[in-house]
Amino acid sequence: MRHLIKYILVSTVLLFIVIPAVDAGTSAIEDKAPLNKHVKQFVKSYIRDNKKNLHDIKLRSYSPFSIIDSVLNHYGLPVQLKYLAVVESELKTKAVSRVGAVGPWQLMPATARILGLKVTAHHDDRKDYYKSTRAAARHLNGLHEEFGDWLLVFAAYNCGEGPVYAAMHQSGSTNFWKIQKRLPKETRDYVNKFIATCYYFEGARSLSMLSRSAAAATH
Repeated sequence: MRHLIKYILVSTVLLFIVIPAVDAGTSAIEDKAPLNKHVKQFVKSYIRDNKKNLHDIKLRSYSPFSIIDSVLNHYGLPVQLKYLAVVESELKTKAVSRVGAVGPWQLMPATARILGLKVTAHHDDRKDYYKSTRAAARHLNGLHEEFGDWLLVFAAYNCGEGPVYAAMHQSGSTNFWKIQKRLPKETRDYVNKFIATCYYFEGARSLSMLSRSAAAATH
């Protein structure tokens, strides 16, 4: 996995757009981010509208991120994937969605059991940071082996593999930016929220893991 990411970064020719870093507790700087103009605007608007909430999450993120980083490193995955848990649950172990997804990674019962978690009326591993992160890491790793593109992975994590394959088939493309209009709006927003959250916590340089997809987005 690390080799694949390194290959992407070395072999892809990027077209960068200059975007000012949004104040996330550090001084603002001019940074280069591989974002098209629509995503650039979403990032600015999302951070502006959710700045207080993001700040509150950041204040309580040290312990959760320490656990998540250790697991992601164990599986050879980019540590920036931890920001999916921010988007999913605001890092809350007791988070429950309207459709029954639970925990920091918002795993559905069936998916959780497939990934080896115990989910019963009396015990739910989805609320355990270490166990649920290991399960999410295996799931994300499998999705990346399947799609080979992190933006498609995020889309599939949100809405399932089926809608992503359908969108790819209908559009004749495997590029997220070209198929996104055929995906649910929730999924499009989900991917953009990840990018915005990643940018808030680390700045534009943290988006290098998305270089291949982002470069295509500028064409």
